[in-house]
Amino acid sequence: MPKLKTHKGTKKVLNVRNSGSIKIGHPGTRHNTGKKNAASNRSGRSASTLSKADANRFKKVQF
Repeated sequence: MPKLKTHKGTKKVLNVRNSGSIKIGHPGTRHNTGKKNAASNRSGRSASTLSKADANRFKKVQF
């Protein structure tokens, strides 16, 4: 069986922590943040953990 290629789109978005949980950023924080209120900009800076159901979907995807 051939090697699995890394899914580049997933690699740019997800990160695996040492505990095994998957780190993902909040959506809507890349650009056009001047019109959003400061509270939403602050909360977007902190990382979020991918839910267990979604994490199971990425078990076979290389990233």
